[in-house]
Amino acid sequence: MAGYELNYEALDEDKKKESSAAEEFIDWVETVICAFFVVILIFTFLLRVANVDGESMLPTLVDGDRLIVSHIGYTPKAGDIIIVNSEKLDKAIVKRVIAVAGQTVDIDASAGTVKVDGAILDEPYILEATKEDEGFHNYPVTVPDGCVFVMGDNRMNSTDSRSQWVGFVEEEDVLGKVVLRIFPFTSIGVPA
Repeated sequence: MAGYELNYEALDEDKKKESSAAEEFIDWVETVICAFFVVILIFTFLLRVANVDGESMLPTLVDGDRLIVSHIGYTPKAGDIIIVNSEKLDKAIVKRVIAVAGQTVDIDASAGTVKVDGAILDEPYILEATKEDEGFHNYPVTVPDGCVFVMGDNRMNSTDSRSQWVGFVEEEDVLGKVVLRIFPFTSIGVPA
């Protein structure tokens, strides 16, 4: 009889193992499903993914870069790289904030400088000096309330606030601030 009792105990152990393996599998599936929904919620309400299309932000960002953009509670600040919904261009564009509401922008194309409130900007991020302007504004120009003045880092190849196609950007058209480059993997980091 003792042998049969061992067999029953062995069968009970096998059932416990099967039950515990099934419970572990169900726990694992629940964890994956919860994680999936958390990621969806984060990217729906807190962060967005954006792609760089073009060369207007060279050398900081290149065509094909993928970016994480934060938009909750964001207020544009000078120097920030932002994503803008440009209705005139019928697409989202990535640019750098040069000036915010109330600040005065002056571009001297002959000297290649940009001034904000009379001070020449230190711009180590630009590809080359600002030698072109489309003549849309008569400088100096003051940024209106609720707007920002944006430019690309590749000043010779950027449609930005200097152009009639972008002009002053209303803050409500700012989709968010670029907080992280996630692709290519060799360039992951915060763009400066």
